[in-house]
Amino acid sequence: MKFKGLELDRFQEESIEAIHKNHSVVVSAPTGSGKTLIADFIIERDIKEGINVVYTAPIKALSNQKFKEFSLAYGKDKVGLLTGDVVKNPDAPLLIMTTEIYRNLVIQNDPRMANVSYVILDEIHFINDIERGYVWEESIIFSPQHIRFLCLSATIPNAAEFAEWICRIKGHKVEVVSHPTRPVPLHKLFYDEELGITTLAKIREIAGIPHYRHGRRQNAHRPNHVHLIEGISDKLPCIFFCFSRAVCERHASELAKRKLFSHDAEIAGFIREKLRGVSGDVGMLQSTRTLRETLPWGIGYHHAGLLPLLKEIVEELFAMGKIRVLYTTETFAVGINMPAKTVCFDSLRKFDGASFRNLSSKEYFQIAGRAGRRGIDKEGYAIAMVDRRDFDYGKISHFTLRDIEPIRSQFRLSVNTVLNLIKKHDEETIREIIAKSFHAFQHHGRDDGYRSFQNLRNTLARMGYIEGSNLTEKGEFASGIYAEEILITEIFATDFYRELNEYQMLMMVAAVCYEGSERVEFRKTFPNKFLHDLRKLVRRQGYLQKEKRFESLENITSLVHPCYHGATIFGILNNTSLLEGDIIRLFRQIIDRMGQVRNATADERLKGMMKSCQDIILASIQNIDAPEWEPDELSA
Repeated sequence: MKFKGLELDRFQEESIEAIHKNHSVVVSAPTGSGKTLIADFIIERDIKEGINVVYTAPIKALSNQKFKEFSLAYGKDKVGLLTGDVVKNPDAPLLIMTTEIYRNLVIQNDPRMANVSYVILDEIHFINDIERGYVWEESIIFSPQHIRFLCLSATIPNAAEFAEWICRIKGHKVEVVSHPTRPVPLHKLFYDEELGITTLAKIREIAGIPHYRHGRRQNAHRPNHVHLIEGISDKLPCIFFCFSRAVCERHASELAKRKLFSHDAEIAGFIREKLRGVSGDVGMLQSTRTLRETLPWGIGYHHAGLLPLLKEIVEELFAMGKIRVLYTTETFAVGINMPAKTVCFDSLRKFDGASFRNLSSKEYFQIAGRAGRRGIDKEGYAIAMVDRRDFDYGKISHFTLRDIEPIRSQFRLSVNTVLNLIKKHDEETIREIIAKSFHAFQHHGRDDGYRSFQNLRNTLARMGYIEGSNLTEKGEFASGIYAEEILITEIFATDFYRELNEYQMLMMVAAVCYEGSERVEFRKTFPNKFLHDLRKLVRRQGYLQKEKRFESLENITSLVHPCYHGATIFGILNNTSLLEGDIIRLFRQIIDRMGQVRNATADERLKGMMKSCQDIILASIQNIDAPEWEPDELSA
């Protein structure tokens, strides 16, 4: 069978045959094997017939990339984008969105879902994510019965169990299509500073020598990334994954100074053209200057602290084959179609916010799967640097041998979920819905989900969100808020907000959105009467006074005060050690949360103040952020 001029593999044909039968499909196949072609088939077939399709992705970067790809393939008028802070063409037949947005739409019974045939759930193994996994589970549970699913993932050892769960709760056939073979064979290798590129077994032999164990282990040299790159000159391009932004930048600068590759004068012209029309201050950023120094030598770096426009420049140069080595954090491994011949790991250990730990098999294979370009490379290489000082053969071989990690439910009930269940369903139906969780299925019906529901409902009733079997005014408001529901409701659905001006509203929402870190410096703050009055108001509000994030309101003035008075982010950067990309991300979250407040409140004055605050934030990133930002396309 051919599609788009390509001869399809058997697993692609099997998937399309199942789609012809109107079945859902769970596709488990290695990265780069062509799973997206199955999604393309559904999209091309259905939008021609006037039937809608939804494509969901776990991160905004992947949503944005898919929006660009599908807009080129099917025309801008046929494709829409919904990511919370950006809304483009929301009534298009093909809607690209983050999974969170899809979950929010189906739980609110959005009328646009009535004409949707398939929902494509890309990277479905994110259901394993401890923090966000419940979103994928709820997306399936609350989807209308007529909707079918195309679930795409790399290897899922328990794909049959997952498919059986969907079949059980949705009442239609779900087929599993597994394709264990990579289109480009992958060689999993390791790098030791003394042995060079080698196998894990060879490192074990050296590490097991008695005189090494009893003295040399602590004196062993940490492997050097430059030496590794010098050893793979015939295996480029390479994506070099590091678990630190600072390490990405430092490595890129170090490698560029070695001038291993020829200088490409065209890259400087490409960068100038991409920066044409944006604020001249962008060119003065340290990140821009560093990239201008490294990119012409075929070396780049990429992480969330960069401006979206700079990330876009790096991505485009990589896709053009101009970058030989790209140092990046692991978010680059999620779905974004940027394969290379070789993938390198700076380490097989990462800091997860609490402690250092080894990668899981799912994390290792997600990253390693980027190696090997179909139709270009005969082989791919995944090479991990190994530090003998913390070498453990058993642990490393366990998670690098094969992807053995099944998907497990992370189901939990959010405040928003509980409120919407009460708003839309009676007690018996709520019990039935909770019993449909993947967690209950995996535990053979033994689940404490309903008990958790009752406990949370009782708490919300005590707080005035529920009265009897109905939502109160506060509860109605909170049912339209999808993150930090209680905090935002206690600010904007009580009398508290009535004493706030726009500056103070911005301060409160920024404090809610800001994810604090002890490592962040706030060099210049702006204490004033508005801050003084706001602190007094917070101390008087029973719930808000207990919230630790409001203890740092003065630090938040470093960001909000200059923004409110017309500064761009370049007028903010000197006040804090936050990177420009982090500030953009925070500002986008503020815009998103204010959009939720606008939708949730019935107070026209508050709607207007939220819109005014959104405009203030937007003005600070105009001519700086990627061109997807336009005033009339903000979420309402």
